[in-house]
Formats: sequence, structure tokens, C-alpha cells
Amino acid sequence: MSLFTSAQEKQILAIIKRVEMNASNNYKDAAQAAIADLEKALADPAVGGKLKDKKKAEFDSLLADYKARYQGFTHKDQKPYWT
Repeated sequence: MSLFTSAQEKQILAIIKRVEMNASNNYKDAAQAAIADLEKALADPAVGGKLKDKKKAEFDSLLADYKARYQGFTHKDQKPYWT
């Protein structure tokens, strides 16, 4: 992380931190919601449009990685052990 980060970059980094924290604590639905928030923030011209091209590409790559890694990561699809 550089010394000077923009407000938009700080907002994206906070969402990324939320994704990683929720995923590490096995809060599957909260992690999925944070990934959706990250996607919305990167698509928003007020946030994602003001990022530098290099950072935007880095965050887009990270979003694609999260979407692939946590594709079936949800409690909704989980079957209870007693059925």
C-alpha cells in the first residue's frame, strides 16, 4: 500500500478487508454480500471510475478471484446432517 491513497481506494480496501474477515470466520453469507458490495463499488463511476488504471485492474483481478474461489461458499446450499 502506498503512502498516499485516495478515499475511493480506502473504501475498496475496507470492503476487501470485510470479505477476507468474513470468509476466514466462515461467515459465508456475509462474505458473499461483501463480494457483491465490492462488485458494486468497482462498477460505480464515483468510486471505481476515479481509481488509477493499475489499481482498477488489480482490484478487478481480485474480484474475479473472489468470485471464482467463493462460488459455492454459502449456507443456503448446505444440507443439514440430520436429513
